[in-house]
Amino acid sequence: MPNYVYFLLAVAGLILGYIVYGSIVAKIFGADENRPTPAKTMADGVDYVEMPMWKVWLIQLLNIAGVGPVFGPILGALYGPSALLWIVIGTIFAGAVHDYFSGMLSVRYKGANVPTIVGYNLGNAAKQVMRVFAVILLLLVGVVFVAAPAGLLAKLTPDYMDQMFWVAVIFAYYFLATILPIDKIIGRLYPLFGAVLIIMAVGMTVTMFTSGCEFYNWAAFPNTHPQQLPIFPLVFITIACGALSGFHATQSPLMSRCLGNEKQGKAVFYGGMVAEGFIGLVWATVGMTFYTSPEALAAAGGPANVVNETARALMGPIGGVLAILGVVALPVTSGDTAFRAARLTIAEMFNFKQSAIPARLAIAIPIFAIGVVLNFVDFNVIWRYFGFANQALAAIMLWAAAAYLYRKHRLHWICTVPATFMTAVCTSYICYEPKMGFGMGIQTADIIGVIAAAICLVAFLALARKPIAGAPSIDEV
Repeated sequence: MPNYVYFLLAVAGLILGYIVYGSIVAKIFGADENRPTPAKTMADGVDYVEMPMWKVWLIQLLNIAGVGPVFGPILGALYGPSALLWIVIGTIFAGAVHDYFSGMLSVRYKGANVPTIVGYNLGNAAKQVMRVFAVILLLLVGVVFVAAPAGLLAKLTPDYMDQMFWVAVIFAYYFLATILPIDKIIGRLYPLFGAVLIIMAVGMTVTMFTSGCEFYNWAAFPNTHPQQLPIFPLVFITIACGALSGFHATQSPLMSRCLGNEKQGKAVFYGGMVAEGFIGLVWATVGMTFYTSPEALAAAGGPANVVNETARALMGPIGGVLAILGVVALPVTSGDTAFRAARLTIAEMFNFKQSAIPARLAIAIPIFAIGVVLNFVDFNVIWRYFGFANQALAAIMLWAAAAYLYRKHRLHWICTVPATFMTAVCTSYICYEPKMGFGMGIQTADIIGVIAAAICLVAFLALARKPIAGAPSIDEV
């Protein structure tokens, strides 16, 4: 059987997962097309703006798909086929479930941001922790999604338009997108960005088939990483946005305020993550197909260089530039909404209304000042902290969704199982990681991770049904 069949099977798995498991998840949640959404009941012309479903879906995809589903899968490809399995299985049973509940619970809680959602389901202490956690993550995301696209744009433009030039341009765009009504810039530019994104994803896929490349020419179980770094927990931290990402929980509420009908949630939130999983699958496949060995991929000079080299080689000069611009569109369209979500999260924290421009500027200016300072920190350091914070937030959001279902007497295991797994992953990672963690041996770290996950599961089953003080009645949501 030719190796490209494995790619086709993976794509088919994502599609089937959306059709079958996505419908199961929506049914368990209880989406109600007759229930008014915040876009209708709280319209303000700034953040609560009803838009057509196709536009909401496209904005959701571009919001969540930063460099993660490109850079992460390229780095994850070093580990071999386990990366592909995590992208497909993780997307269907963890990432898309996470995105669906972070979006639909926001709809039920009147467009609330993730700290409020967590607080209503896990308690006030979790809410306060999540507030700080979410703002820090959003700032890290905003900074990460400035440096990466600026570096790629610098490769396409004359020398005087160096990386710092593009950093300034991107920051200026982010600032405008953060303070202006969501339909003025984001709603108008994203269809254009989406077209470039589709050219990138489809173009790279088609040219891999037509170029005569041997798919997965060195992929083998169990582990092909040149340094034999452990698959668990590193693959599950490295490939975040292509399979499961806590950052998405900060983005889904932006579109929960624009959704016209609860039944659209499956396509927008679950389907948006499946589309991102496909992008991750494409770039993991590129890494395992274009290069002759994992050593060659590791020596390519990092994900940005891999994108530049493979896009030009597979799609030619013009097509390659379009593919690179598609990759640029991903982080740019996540960075702008990261800063916007940070503004809204802080505003919600202090009950600071955002309908007037001066009120928006009062929050936007300080967070952008911090973002500019963080831009001068080493990118690799920022990325490591982003990776851990991202997956830890995903685990917390999944626990919150599980608690919601548990108290509603519905099948909570669709959230509880991935929440338990990701708790083990995050705990093991922070124990193992030598530069930002405790530097333990991998076996010790894994044992601690499993024990921590088991403790959290037992505590959840014992305590999750208790009502949360100050939260809306579970019957109302």
